[in-house]
Amino acid sequence: MTDRRLLTGNAAAAWGARLADVDYVPAFPITPQTEIIETIAAWCDAGEFPGRMTMLESEHSMLTAAGAAAATGARVFTATSSQGLLYAMEMLFAVAGWRAPFVLVNVSRGLAAPITLEPDHNDVFAARDSGFLQLHCSTCQEVLDSVLLGYRVAEDVRVRLPLLVNLDGFYLSFTREPVTVPQPAEVAAFLPPFDARGIAFRASAPTSQASAVLGGVPYSYFRYETHLAAQNAVAVYDEAAADFAARFGRSLPAVDAWGVDDAEVVLVMTGSFATKAREAVERMRQLGERVGLVRPRLLRPFPDAALRRLLCGRPAVAVIDQNLSIGKGGILHAEVASALYGQAGAPPVLASYVGGLGGRDISAAELFAIVRETRAAAERGEAPAPRLLFREDELREVRRLQAVARVAGGETKS
Repeated sequence: MTDRRLLTGNAAAAWGARLADVDYVPAFPITPQTEIIETIAAWCDAGEFPGRMTMLESEHSMLTAAGAAAATGARVFTATSSQGLLYAMEMLFAVAGWRAPFVLVNVSRGLAAPITLEPDHNDVFAARDSGFLQLHCSTCQEVLDSVLLGYRVAEDVRVRLPLLVNLDGFYLSFTREPVTVPQPAEVAAFLPPFDARGIAFRASAPTSQASAVLGGVPYSYFRYETHLAAQNAVAVYDEAAADFAARFGRSLPAVDAWGVDDAEVVLVMTGSFATKAREAVERMRQLGERVGLVRPRLLRPFPDAALRRLLCGRPAVAVIDQNLSIGKGGILHAEVASALYGQAGAPPVLASYVGGLGGRDISAAELFAIVRETRAAAERGEAPAPRLLFREDELREVRRLQAVARVAGGETKS
């Protein structure tokens, strides 16, 4: 029987953990993620959640507890956001190196300073080299589905790495959308209990083990083993997504694509704003524009082969980043450029746009303008200069706020 509910992205994440029959949830609150752990806490109080939940004193301790529990064979779920993810950053690298598989949901929020509560992707991209696999969601349904897929991939013996599911704060975390909640028996058939073969630690038999400090040779070996395991996750994800589609009727490929086959310009985006881009692409195609959209869902490991298949042979590509690497530019643009470098048929124009920082909207008009600019650049045979999506009226408002701040601070014009 289909169970259709109106859920926020946060509630969808909590339902993913509940359906996955999680054993343990170490938690610490942070906006805009807190609703996830509040939902699970309410279920625990009502006896409706299968596992145990513990409130820790920080995100660093939370990730330590998550990795330690997973290292004993427990199925673990936890969640954080923004500064909390950064506070836990040391342990992200550590637990990935332990090869401790669990699912961490990150509700994206722009990083300080300046301070914002609204989303962009600098927090999650800061963790891209930690060893965590990454799935990026664009709808509330995808959030629930990605948690279930995440456990299937992370716990696979060919992978055994933690996995991060990312959703945009506010735009998804607090937005209610219709979500199909599968039946527990259906999920159990797709996601069997965690097979903890090869895991020596057991909570029932505590042991003490020293931590070895390795030289370059063994250190290089184990780090590269982790890298190879992450690369294995491409094929493992494809297998799991195919099984998921067969059982639940929802397709979640590593990379989504629309209208690419005949496109003269292809947009590349991740996250919830990609849904706006898809709507804009559909409107442009109705007007006769040959425009396509590519949305990577799997960001770690990076889906190089899939992106090459979709983008090579296209005259022009525009990557729209909802992040900013200070001193470099858009992170996704750099990764797409790396994937396409030296490939036969690589797009001669690969444009870079940065938008949506701190939750700033990206309008349909701006997406139309990006397509026009990128097509014109292809006709000239040169890529446009990278730029920030920012309007003149927005600049005037910032200047007004700066003037107010100067007066409040006692500054006067000379």
